[in-house]
Amino acid sequence: MAISEFELYRIKRGVEAYVERKRPPAHLRDRLDLAYRVKGQSVFLFEVRPDWRGGPEKMESPVVKATWIKTRKHWRVYWMRKDLRWHSYDPDPVAGTIDEVLALVERDEWGCFFG
Repeated sequence: MAISEFELYRIKRGVEAYVERKRPPAHLRDRLDLAYRVKGQSVFLFEVRPDWRGGPEKMESPVVKATWIKTRKHWRVYWMRKDLRWHSYDPDPVAGTIDEVLALVERDEWGCFFG
């Protein structure tokens, strides 16, 4: 079952505020930007850059995946390793709220999310 409309609103409000705070200055956003997407039970944060081949397309580089586990009532936090697979964020893989997920990403104790 998908996230409820009420919860989706709260998630989007929190994540949008975080993304807006972390985005680069406006004059750099055509070269590097930060965005998010909600898909099913998961929230994804990703960097957006121009295609390295010089085309007009944009590339998305995944940074964080947080998945709501309804039966456990918590979020599982993942990061993308160089093998292009999502791995559990070992220092603290579980968060109770989306705000806790964002605080965890902000601390980034092991430098997994933004290097």
